[in-house]
Amino acid sequence: MAADPDASSPDAANPDRTRPSAAAWEFDEPRFEAAVLRAFMRDGRLKVIPARERKKLVICRHLLDRVLPDPDELVQERDLNMRLALIHQDVATIRRAFVDLGFATREGMVYRRAVPLRS
Repeated sequence: MAADPDASSPDAANPDRTRPSAAAWEFDEPRFEAAVLRAFMRDGRLKVIPARERKKLVICRHLLDRVLPDPDELVQERDLNMRLALIHQDVATIRRAFVDLGFATREGMVYRRAVPLRS
């Protein structure tokens, strides 16, 4: 019997990991989102990664729209790192959050936006 090629991928054990919950991707209250962005973003850069999950979701949605705006674009990890480095120094944590939240998928060292553009 042939081995399943997807069995070794980290997402194979938990297929739901790559799909964000509806709550994770939906807009939050506009006043709350604006307040979070004012508090954590300065001159287009992320000052600090929020500890609270609700605030972290606002920031991750905002950053995803900036660094992976096209759902059809495949982005090499190096290129994604360069895009994220313009925003915050801890690019690995943000990349991981995108994948863990299901906002992006990763195959090898290639990333792709996993959620549609928000309107």
